[in-house]
Amino acid sequence: MNEKIHKYLYDIKFAIDEVDSYFTQKEKRFENYSKDILLKRAIERDLEIIGEAINRILLIDPEFPIQNARKIVGLRNQIIHAYDNISDENIWGIIMNHLPKLKEEIENFLR
Repeated sequence: MNEKIHKYLYDIKFAIDEVDSYFTQKEKRFENYSKDILLKRAIERDLEIIGEAINRILLIDPEFPIQNARKIVGLRNQIIHAYDNISDENIWGIIMNHLPKLKEEIENFLR
């Protein structure tokens, strides 16, 4: 595997692990997320990092098989450029439904 792609995969894994770590001291509930502006901004930043790392992977290898890669990059662009259009419910759905699947996928690449 390309050395840079390997590094970006680790960046993605680290960002996902960081999101998970935000809920070690508090229950992983939507109410906790939606009422904590620092938590929301931290998670948005990690999602930006994930999207940027995937974008860089695709620049090296456009056929790299990350599921929903273009959608993840699109989310990154939305967070950065359309910040006023981000809904708490959408981000929460990503945290609960998509990040666990992406984490498993990335861990499989790193093995």
